[in-house]
Amino acid sequence: MKLTKLLLVVSMIAMSGCAYFGLGSRPLSELTEKYTDESSKFVAVDSVVMHYQDEGFGDPILMLHGEHSSLHVWDAWADRMKNDFRVIRLDLPGHGLTGPDESTDTYDLEYMTAKVEAFMDKLGLDDVQLVGASYGGFIAWNFAKENPDRVTSMVLVDSTGFDQDVHPVLGYNTIPLLAGLNSWTLPRYKVKDRLETMFADDEKITKDIVRRNQDMMLRKGNRSAFIKVARSMEDQLEEGNNESDRIKYIQTPTLVMWGEQDEWTPERIMKEFKVNLPNATFVSYEVVGHLPMEELPRQSARDAYNYLLNGELGALPGEQEQGWIVPGNPRKGW
Repeated sequence: MKLTKLLLVVSMIAMSGCAYFGLGSRPLSELTEKYTDESSKFVAVDSVVMHYQDEGFGDPILMLHGEHSSLHVWDAWADRMKNDFRVIRLDLPGHGLTGPDESTDTYDLEYMTAKVEAFMDKLGLDDVQLVGASYGGFIAWNFAKENPDRVTSMVLVDSTGFDQDVHPVLGYNTIPLLAGLNSWTLPRYKVKDRLETMFADDEKITKDIVRRNQDMMLRKGNRSAFIKVARSMEDQLEEGNNESDRIKYIQTPTLVMWGEQDEWTPERIMKEFKVNLPNATFVSYEVVGHLPMEELPRQSARDAYNYLLNGELGALPGEQEQGWIVPGNPRKGW
């Protein structure tokens, strides 16, 4: 009996250790059980089966997450908007429950925008209001540039788009030896360290956020796919293959959001959008990093909702109604 109990304890410690240190991969069945609900669906888009969530009724909003992420970053926004809009958010190829596309060697803009277009065609979406964060914002404005008749308005959240150095977290994944190490182990502390570069306030990084990010990266094939994503981003941002010179031709009404303590998308990039994007409204948040939708969920969701509904931000409500109370004014335009 004592031996049996000892073996059970050892087994539990081993399983806990594997989860903490991120050894191996998470079975898709386990992740699907944990991270889907009644709004979750899967659809075959060319060579990849894409996971998405579809809620509410009304004009459709399509939400694109950024690198290292999944559709779950939009939870607060979807909850705010689904009573007045049809809210569709998807796990991009190489991310979340969608996972890798074994038929491709790159996840560059041409590939990603083609998959967004094919996804819209599958769902019968003639046009959408398009929301994108970080690399998802990069995909969004490039899609709007090539398909202006299919995007009625946009929200870009800490979007990339102009020439810049990629964050060291991304650069790490472009070095073959280090990327290889990252492809077979992903400890939880490392995931938290990465998130700390994206949040201004580390206390907003909950255990659930860390575990979800780790779990999604441990979906089989996602870590190898992310190496390809990182290399694509390096090529497009550091080497200038981003067509940012054509942003000036985008006439789509756009809300540009930015967290003022964003380490991933510096202020210089937001000023480039301000100068070059002709039909845009800008809003920035103090004491917020790269992910306003998670770090300042209620206020950022309210601002996006008002813009998508009315084409403007609307009045700032009383401080007691903010998603997070921060020093000074949590929202200011430039």
